[in-house]
Amino acid sequence: MTLSADGYLAVVTETVHRVAESQREEVRRAAELITAALRADGVVHAFGTGHSEAFAMEIAGRAGGLVPTNKLALRDVVLYGGDPPTVLGPMLERDPAVAHRLYELAPVQQQDVFVMASNSGVNGAVVELGLLVKERGHPLIVVTSRAHSAQVASRHPSGRKLAELADVVLDNGAPYGDATVPLPGGGAVGAVSSITAALLAQQIVVEVVRRLVEAGETPPVYLSANIPDGDAHNHALEARYSGRIRRGA
Repeated sequence: MTLSADGYLAVVTETVHRVAESQREEVRRAAELITAALRADGVVHAFGTGHSEAFAMEIAGRAGGLVPTNKLALRDVVLYGGDPPTVLGPMLERDPAVAHRLYELAPVQQQDVFVMASNSGVNGAVVELGLLVKERGHPLIVVTSRAHSAQVASRHPSGRKLAELADVVLDNGAPYGDATVPLPGGGAVGAVSSITAALLAQQIVVEVVRRLVEAGETPPVYLSANIPDGDAHNHALEARYSGRIRRGA
């Protein structure tokens, strides 16, 4: 593997194909859970911290995506909970207590489904939220790196990891440490988890929409806000879920 853009492209290409092939069944199962939730007037709540927040952004509120989606983020405790901005820091994702605050602040209903991404799957906030989601009876879909998670200890007091809590686990195919191209003096560059997580997110959405279309249902899908009539189309669909989905944060 060469330390170059082409070398990185080669490993990304291989990883994307491997994930796409190996996670077919998990994508199908995730789509079935989400489809069932939507048919029950549920909303998809997506959560990730650090770079995994990009996964939540692929699920919630983007062109070509599902309208009944809501992104949760650590900064919700400031934006919606009134906590001081000083609470936001690199260690917040390790604090289990913040998960309860996030759930309390979220516009959650019983029929909703949760989709959570964490490359390591071991930090306190994400594990605690996973536990809380399951205690409250919601379906839980998780995207994680099985290779990385298997080699690190949980940072949650229970000793549990996010993948242990999920109804469906999708492996993002990232190696331990996420980066893929070795450096001569040690370490590596070229992370892949964000790329494969985005792939899995979009595959799940497409599979959900396929199920709705094949059943003769009209899927609630966003148009780009940057095309004519995009705003009008989107606002009309968003109105159906007033108070249940957040946008712009």
